[in-house]
Amino acid sequence: MEFRLLGTVSVDTRVGPLPLGPAKRRSLLAALLLSVNTPVPVTRLTDCLWDDAPPLHARGVIQGHVSRLRALLAGADAAAYGVELATLGDAYAMRSPETLLDSQRFEELLALARGQQDPRDAVLMLKDALSLWQGPALAGAFPGPPLQAAAHSLEESRTAAVEQLAHAHTALGEHDRAAAVLRTEAVVHPMREPLAASLMTALYRAGRQSEALAWFHRTRRLLVDELGVDPGRELAQAYALILRGDPLQEDGPGVAPPTVPSSASVSPPPRDIREAAARQPADVDPGIPGDGLSDLPPRGPKARADDVSTSTPARSGTVGLPTPVGLPYPTDLLPRAPRGFQGRQTELAALTRAAAAEAPVCLVTGLPGVGKTALALQWAHRNAGLFPDGRLFADLRGFGDTGEAALIEVLREFLPALGVPPRRVPESASAAAALFRSLTHRRRLLVILDNARDSATVRALLPGGADCVTLVTSRHRLDGLVASEAATAVPLDSLEPQDGTALLAGVLGQDRVLAEPMAARRLAELCGGLPLALRVTAARLAGRPQRTLADLADELADERCRLTYLDVDDTSVSAALRLTVQQLPPDALHQFTRLGHHPGSHFDPFTAAALSDTDPPAAAAALERLAAAHLVTEPSPGRWELHDLVRLYARTLDPGAAREALIGVLDHYIATALAAADTAQPGGEPCFTLPEGFHRPAAVRDFTDRADAMHWLATEREDLALAVVAARAAGLDDRAWRIILLQWPQVVWRVRDGWVPLLNIALECARAERDPYAQSRVLTLLGWVLSEEGRPTEALALLELSPSLARQADDRLGEATALINLAVVEAAQGDLGAALENCARAIVLAREEPDAHTEMLALQHLARIQLAANQPREALRSARTALDLGPEHEEAARRALLLTVCGEAQLALGAHSEGILLLDRAAGEAEGAGYDEGAVQALAALLRVNPRADYRSRYEEAVRRSADDG
Repeated sequence: MEFRLLGTVSVDTRVGPLPLGPAKRRSLLAALLLSVNTPVPVTRLTDCLWDDAPPLHARGVIQGHVSRLRALLAGADAAAYGVELATLGDAYAMRSPETLLDSQRFEELLALARGQQDPRDAVLMLKDALSLWQGPALAGAFPGPPLQAAAHSLEESRTAAVEQLAHAHTALGEHDRAAAVLRTEAVVHPMREPLAASLMTALYRAGRQSEALAWFHRTRRLLVDELGVDPGRELAQAYALILRGDPLQEDGPGVAPPTVPSSASVSPPPRDIREAAARQPADVDPGIPGDGLSDLPPRGPKARADDVSTSTPARSGTVGLPTPVGLPYPTDLLPRAPRGFQGRQTELAALTRAAAAEAPVCLVTGLPGVGKTALALQWAHRNAGLFPDGRLFADLRGFGDTGEAALIEVLREFLPALGVPPRRVPESASAAAALFRSLTHRRRLLVILDNARDSATVRALLPGGADCVTLVTSRHRLDGLVASEAATAVPLDSLEPQDGTALLAGVLGQDRVLAEPMAARRLAELCGGLPLALRVTAARLAGRPQRTLADLADELADERCRLTYLDVDDTSVSAALRLTVQQLPPDALHQFTRLGHHPGSHFDPFTAAALSDTDPPAAAAALERLAAAHLVTEPSPGRWELHDLVRLYARTLDPGAAREALIGVLDHYIATALAAADTAQPGGEPCFTLPEGFHRPAAVRDFTDRADAMHWLATEREDLALAVVAARAAGLDDRAWRIILLQWPQVVWRVRDGWVPLLNIALECARAERDPYAQSRVLTLLGWVLSEEGRPTEALALLELSPSLARQADDRLGEATALINLAVVEAAQGDLGAALENCARAIVLAREEPDAHTEMLALQHLARIQLAANQPREALRSARTALDLGPEHEEAARRALLLTVCGEAQLALGAHSEGILLLDRAAGEAEGAGYDEGAVQALAALLRVNPRADYRSRYEEAVRRSADDG
């Protein structure tokens, strides 16, 4: 059982998450967990569940939620985990081991990371801590003021952890990684000046001076435009230093190199590998030449008493098989160490830590061509001194064209290497494996099993000694080996750009790469950091000294030909992938071929199902099989990705399915965005009819609440834009404009977030379709966005076209909305008469339909315009009429705006106390809904008549949040 607060408030069990139900029940659970093992009074729980005056039956509501939570916990056998929801007088307490709470584990990992001397260890702990986050803190809960404060505190801790991670990367000299970590956070908090300064510094240290300066100017514009202030000292100082090209002091102390012992001072071999690992400096990769370990002399040929035996019991018909009496020299079947090996310091260190256990099995996994064998051999050669009895290597050919190596075939190489005469090797694989285990029982060996296909083959080849280390490489995850042998998995990902560039330099020579550094980095990125692709690229260039790196980069930039160029002699990326793909079961193969036609960067089971024309459970099962084969990755729960080269290869397998798969995923986006819009803005009409030939998905994602829907729209924004581009390229303009327009809840919520280019594309699509309905709807939204961006002339020109197009399409509600937006711009331009007339016409159209949602919107803007026209009594009447129309589920943002109008109207009419009360209520509702702009508006009106300190602090906090979100 696990309690989650770092994301959607939830309780995970062995059979899945508990069905917690409504948001206020989640709020109650969150409040109890935030004070775990401490009584929480009913009064505080009330504050968490209601942000204004609670209902008279609040205590009964809380008791009902507590009762339901108890039932859910009991059904999940919570008592077995030490979990109890207790009643303590007028309070409740959630008793639980703190280890079951993700926020507690997050804070513990942060504390551990702060205490680490080695920044490598700090990086590992901080990454583990940040991986616990699955979304905004306390998501899905009702945002009462105490929970808002708690969520803010948790988010601040997360931001601090990100900054700490960047600091650790900097201490390691990994400036590109530090910049990548900071950039993600800086995008979320664009006006956090220390964060921007840190990012600029990291970019500059990484040799990306122009990006560092560009980020300064971006931040400066935001500060000036949004807050009217210049950059502070820290930001300005970083800018000045970068401009001058001054060297910047590192954020942390460097790691001192180890003392290299002389040959006369080499200590004798350690007792076992665990002792050896314990004696290594924490900041040095074990086995690096000169560290006192890799140069240890091998154990001599002198036999030990336990090596001597005259015979072994008969096995599989072999009688009197002698056991070797010591080896004349340590056996070594290792291939040579790979040339040009770069990076992988984290993975090498992970292998060393894993090898320090008793009889360890280390499992290196990753997609084809990612360098698993190279890593294993590099580690083995660096740590030769730890294995005085020898090193064995076998290519199990689990993914080769020639078929998998037979078990007895491998043992017929291993046993003679250990001193068994070939004619004395048992005939049966089981007997040979038993002999292998007995011979290795008291030895200190390294066994590398390369290209393993399944766990069973590996188990039969495990040595018998506690001092032996087994290193396995596989394209499959081999979860069975983890379960049965406690294997330590070391997953291998693509190389970072700087390591990829270094690999090119190792093959081509430093001079050639330094002559074209940008082209070299571009090649590394086009190869997706895949070592196999980088080596093929280097091979193509090595034989052509007159060829520039930029020329080859231009060729690789063409996705249609990239895989062809990554093919040289007997080595190619396509061939490596083919050997893995040909072993997939039919359902996983079908899913894989369709994923290649996905226009976006990521997918979930719903998207995968739409691409393959199946249902989400079947798609999820296929994705798990693909993940086990490292053909897809799952960087966060439920979010999957394809490596660029894997995507290109998948696309070649079934090119005829491209259009069918594209239509499937486009219609999936339309159906899902419709559901998101309906959840985010309940009561609004659908934006449009479905396109001709609409392919309805087998299932559409269900959104629990507005926050869930808005989160989906925000996280999918980039992929929705990519889907639009793909739709236009395929001549599917009818899908393209719909996908854009369906994002209107997010457009309205984040209006100044660069929507104009996308809406212009929607307008081009609508005009290409010659659809007056679509043109009117797009013009209405685009005109409003332009007006909010401070471009009234452009807005007015577009909005004046929209009402007539709506009438042409017989779209009454579309005409009403167009008139409302036109009126807003007219009022801003000073034409209050036209604005009042258009709002009145919109109200008539909305009532003729009838549609309360649109009528309420028209009344809201009419009231605001009446205030501007010095008609406070009429404005008050219009706003009250609108509030009376609003259904219970009407969004709090609109209620806050209407209450603000009411408050300002009362002030204008001389009702001072009533006006302040209404404005205070409007600000509270806006803050509770997270509608910062509405809170700013209401609090600004309050401050004009009552400059109280708490109003001032709330106003400044709302301005800050609005700027952070902007």
